[in-house]
Amino acid sequence: MFFIVFGAIDSYNKFNELTKGSSTQKSSIVDIQRDIENAKKIDPDSIRNMVDKQLNSPFIPLDSAQRKKILDKVEEDARDTTRNRNGPNISFGGDSRFDKFVNFSKKNPDMDIDQALDSLKYEKNFGNRFLYDRAKVSGTFFESKENRKKFVNQMLSYGSFSLFVLLPIFTLFLKFFYIRRKFTYVEHLIFVFHTQTVFFILLILFVVLNFFTQNAPVWLFTILFLIYLFLAMKKFYSQGFFKTFAKYLLVNFVYFILATIGVTFVALISFALY
Repeated sequence: MFFIVFGAIDSYNKFNELTKGSSTQKSSIVDIQRDIENAKKIDPDSIRNMVDKQLNSPFIPLDSAQRKKILDKVEEDARDTTRNRNGPNISFGGDSRFDKFVNFSKKNPDMDIDQALDSLKYEKNFGNRFLYDRAKVSGTFFESKENRKKFVNQMLSYGSFSLFVLLPIFTLFLKFFYIRRKFTYVEHLIFVFHTQTVFFILLILFVVLNFFTQNAPVWLFTILFLIYLFLAMKKFYSQGFFKTFAKYLLVNFVYFILATIGVTFVALISFALY
């Protein structure tokens, strides 16, 4: 139900954008493009000359050494700006192979993969072709909001599958924490599915509320779930407050570790198949 609601809201937003348009976004894009074109017309030497003329004012008492220092700094900053106009300098580890592929693909976006590998003097094998292809994707990923949104949606689609893989593993830890309780693995698993159901019900409420208010307090829903989880553990396993609290902390720690591994794995798979 959560993924249906999330997809429906996303589709509605897209439909609303197509119906009403987004004049504000268009105007901002036009302004940015105009600023970029204007900036391209001014080279660092021209900027230096412009500042030099401004410094000739009698109201700015500077000797030749001070003026030269200011002009050198202005020219250096202008050259940095000129270099940055060609796009962001994406770095993934300094002088790594992936780094070289990203920067080369940004400078040569239309070049064939094999030609690019020849130019970079890398062997034309599956590994290098795959890495270069992903480098091209990463370059467009950081520049386009639409690509980032598509990547997140793809992660969510894989995440729904990975959830049902991780929960049975998480249940093994839960059975270990309550090894003295006479519950079967399936009974622990049913408890886990119940708690996850409440988690997604709260998530649906958050998404729907955020759709209408654009500022739903995520911390409130997080606290509500954590309180529910503690009360559910205490009632289901029938243990005291302190025992339940200690296991509650352990359970959340294990869940956090598994969730981190799951998100990392899903992100890598999504990036590889994007």
